[in-house]
Amino acid sequence: MRPARPEEYDDLGRLLGDLFHGGFDADLLEIEREVFEPERTLLVHDDELVASATAFSRELTVPGATVPAAHVSLVGVAPTHRRRGLLTALMRRQLREIRDAGREPVALLWASEGRIYPRFGYGMAAQRLLVECDTTELRLPSPTPAEGRLRLADPPARQAELARVYERVRPDRPGWSTRSESWWRYVLGDPASQRGGATERRVVLHEGADGVDGYGLFRTRSEWDRSGPRGVTNVDEVVAATPQAYLAIWRMLLSIDLTRQLRWQRAAVDEPLLRMVNEPRALGGHLADALWVRLVDVPAALAARRYAGQLDVVIEVTDDLLPENTGRWRLRGGPDGADCTPTDDPADLACDVRCLGELYLGGGGLVALAAADRVRELRAGALTATAAAIGWYRAPSAMEVF
Repeated sequence: MRPARPEEYDDLGRLLGDLFHGGFDADLLEIEREVFEPERTLLVHDDELVASATAFSRELTVPGATVPAAHVSLVGVAPTHRRRGLLTALMRRQLREIRDAGREPVALLWASEGRIYPRFGYGMAAQRLLVECDTTELRLPSPTPAEGRLRLADPPARQAELARVYERVRPDRPGWSTRSESWWRYVLGDPASQRGGATERRVVLHEGADGVDGYGLFRTRSEWDRSGPRGVTNVDEVVAATPQAYLAIWRMLLSIDLTRQLRWQRAAVDEPLLRMVNEPRALGGHLADALWVRLVDVPAALAARRYAGQLDVVIEVTDDLLPENTGRWRLRGGPDGADCTPTDDPADLACDVRCLGELYLGGGGLVALAAADRVRELRAGALTATAAAIGWYRAPSAMEVF
């Protein structure tokens, strides 16, 4: 096991193309090459490349703040080398290196299978709503006179405007990651092999009184049956700084000529669209996991975010992989800041580090974790008081797969 060299990127692409059943895709690899960080990529060789894991250096929006976070990805083991402990060795070494570097108090990932990563201390911190609906009978509120206007454009040509809107909205959305120039080019990359028979990606821009204040990334796919057109609109992102922009963008996306269906894989669980359509159940939404979070440095991570209410609680934490996190921590905080320090005082709550990951983005769930016997209340009243403070006013969401 060793760090990758830049010239090994194509070998990594071949391995992962096989593991995720997509094959070698030169166009996709070229798009992803710019964000590849070989020094943060661990490879295992047995004459040939047989396993890998990487982390991208980005920042993550958390309740009330933005923190450096290791964005873990490209994890896989060749089928010829399964059941040999390679994944465990990769994940352990990666966590140790992140901890020892001291830059990133948290790590996060998308899980190909949810049962894999809890054993390494990752907790499901954000869910997503999958929308798949027939649009023919969905209705939205009438527009307001000051709604603005919409324009269609080629996404890369409007990257700067998209970035400005995204950064305007992102600080309020736990679970969204910062996007450098390289990451914007990655997000907007559109290789033909990834379109699934649909058109190239387009963007609809909303222009308000002060310029572009919202956008929607989408593509369409032609489909017909005996009754006529049944085209599909596939939505990638909708980002809006105002309710007027949000409504106008969705009115267009739900009414594109010759389409009768809409699919959106990464809606937030508190998506305003659920409160706007005339029949929410017609959206056909169902929940799936999205971001899994791992606290690498418990006191630094807990002190970095903000809290919805004042709290002063002692948490007894266990962490089998990073023993520095094991112990009792006094967390004091509120909307204006927090600190977390070691203490010998009696614990109010007890849990493992995975539970802290599930709670970290402010999605709540502390009471549910206690009901599942994963959090223990050691002082009467500590559970409800902490649950009220540790949640956040916006549900965490996941804008992109990295």
